[in-house]
Amino acid sequence: MAKNNDGGKVALGTAIGVAAGAVAGFVAGILTAPKSGKETRDELEKTAVKTKGEVVKTAKQVKGKAEDVVEAVKGKAEDVKDKAEDVIEDAQDVAEDVQKRAKAAIKGATAKPVAKSKTTAKKK
Repeated sequence: MAKNNDGGKVALGTAIGVAAGAVAGFVAGILTAPKSGKETRDELEKTAVKTKGEVVKTAKQVKGKAEDVVEAVKGKAEDVKDKAEDVIEDAQDVAEDVQKRAKAAIKGATAKPVAKSKTTAKKK
């Protein structure tokens, strides 16, 4: 099974969900609570500050995870680049070797045959 590296997206979704849940819960609580306007406004302000802090904290966590993912991807990309360069270098070496062998084979095939000496011709 492939590993899913969408931790940043999950964390961002979680942050948005936490913020939306907090706001929805707070609004529902405020609207159903029997308090004066001033008390309601004070409570709204406190909750807004608290929710902002939670969102900022989660956003920092998401940013940290995203930076970790970016660094990991950069490292993997560098590894792939290094391996590709090694493969290219090896392929070039093999190509040069094949070229040298081909030239040597052509040179050997086009060389003039050695004439038989008179002594070897008489032995037969």
